[in-house]
Amino acid sequence: MFNKLPAAWLQLRHQKIRLIVAISGVTFAVVIVFMQLGIRDALFNSAVRFHTGLQGDYFLISPRSTSLVAMESFPERRLSQALAFADVDFVSPVYLGFGQWKNPQTRNYWRNIFVIGFDLRYNIFDFPGVEENIDKLKLPDQVLFDQDSRSEFGLIVSEFEQQGSLTTEIGNGGSNRKIKVAGLFNLGTSFGSDGNLLTSHLNFLRIFSNRRQGFIDIGLIKLKPGTEVDFFKGKLKDYLPKDVNLLSKEELIEFEKNYWQSSTAIGFIFNLGVALGVIVGIVVVYQILYSNVSEHLAEYATLKAMGYRHNYLLSLVLQQALFIAVLGYIPGFLFSVIQYELAKKATLLPITMTFDRATFVLGATLIMCFISGASAVGKLRAADPADIF
Repeated sequence: MFNKLPAAWLQLRHQKIRLIVAISGVTFAVVIVFMQLGIRDALFNSAVRFHTGLQGDYFLISPRSTSLVAMESFPERRLSQALAFADVDFVSPVYLGFGQWKNPQTRNYWRNIFVIGFDLRYNIFDFPGVEENIDKLKLPDQVLFDQDSRSEFGLIVSEFEQQGSLTTEIGNGGSNRKIKVAGLFNLGTSFGSDGNLLTSHLNFLRIFSNRRQGFIDIGLIKLKPGTEVDFFKGKLKDYLPKDVNLLSKEELIEFEKNYWQSSTAIGFIFNLGVALGVIVGIVVVYQILYSNVSEHLAEYATLKAMGYRHNYLLSLVLQQALFIAVLGYIPGFLFSVIQYELAKKATLLPITMTFDRATFVLGATLIMCFISGASAVGKLRAADPADIF
């Protein structure tokens, strides 16, 4: 095969402008695919950061809940019923809601912020900054601010680091309540929330004073070490009424991902973008290789007259497709890495290049170019030396 490589490469680079156009087309397609996949995966990863940080084995949610930002409440007594089993170490309610955050610098700019309330007796969150600040939440109207929130909420981090605390207001249902930022933690933004607050369940109920008492959004169940989790799930599921769903941590994460992927247009749009990028690459490479084959049809016909089989001619075109794929992928990969960093800073979403995605796009690029090469070489099958000469 190595003795064929120079011929394929020399023929390809004979038309330098055409080669540059082909490489540019592949690079463009690679960047489109990388960006679509990167943003899509960042959506899923950001949507489940909260779920990943929950330190529990099983979770109760309402059957009417659709996603983290659209949870329906259910009676807290369902969570208390789980304590009837000796396998349960502890249970903890989680409260979720959106409040109107008042920018403490501008004083007249309000923005929705995601508020999380929990029972301080148990630290159920594995987020940096929570454990060392959890005691501060025992005081009334004190909250932790997510320092990975968007800048539209104000210069909270810098002001807190200078003063040690800051005071603002949060609104709900037309009423405002003064709160104090007593510490910082790290969670991050998502497509559903631009910023987050963490506080005790008592402070949460003070902020959302119109909320029905005795109702929670998520019920966390922590089992004792050594418990057979699958057997326990069956027992608890049979014991509890059917007005709640019992999910493992993995199932809760899949529940959230499935919502964004199949119940919204977002997953479809990103997948469509990937498909369009691949189609663009196939069309561009096909046009270049087809034109190349057409211009050198006499040479290919001469090779056939000399006894070279069709598979040999096919291998020449496919080698050209391989060169175009590799030469187009490399700048596309590098440009996508730069774009990931720019998008990450602009959106605060976890857009990062992964090895699996890089190899997947490389494989897709090779397949894309091989399809174009195989389609373009169809003209050679009918090339008859007698007709050409």
